[in-house]
Amino acid sequence: MADDDGLRDRLAKQGEDALGKLAQDLLENPLVNGAISRAFGARERASQAQEAALGALNIPSAADVERLTRRLRSVSQRLEGIEDGVDRLDQRFAALRADGADPLASVGERLGAIETQLTKLAADVSLLTGALGSPPPPVPREQERLEVDAKTPAPKPRSKPRAKKKSA
Repeated sequence: MADDDGLRDRLAKQGEDALGKLAQDLLENPLVNGAISRAFGARERASQAQEAALGALNIPSAADVERLTRRLRSVSQRLEGIEDGVDRLDQRFAALRADGADPLASVGERLGAIETQLTKLAADVSLLTGALGSPPPPVPREQERLEVDAKTPAPKPRSKPRAKKKSA
């Protein structure tokens, strides 16, 4: 029985070697290699023609569906991240409420303090403006920026000097 297994293994190995040599010889043959190259080129052209035809009929190709699938997965992952963030915020608000603090009340207090500061700053600015007196003088016309394209006339073409006619 062991002799049969050894013979079978040897035959299998010789068969594999023969097939490998045949495949190598076929690939090295310029006629077969050219035929394979032309077949792959024809396949690519047929694929492009199919995609153009599907596009003309407004039917998505497999590549279009794959791109759409990838984009949908990306949007789904982003949405899951947003949902996780909202869940974390909800947990933080629940924890603040459980402690007896109203999170929105603290926000309201902070906004009130900001409004008070803005009112004080506005009063200070109006006092400074009153102390200065008159507003700053206007910028002289010579220092204003001019629009070059709108104000500059197009140059006139020069005429060529005329040659004097020789009298005969």
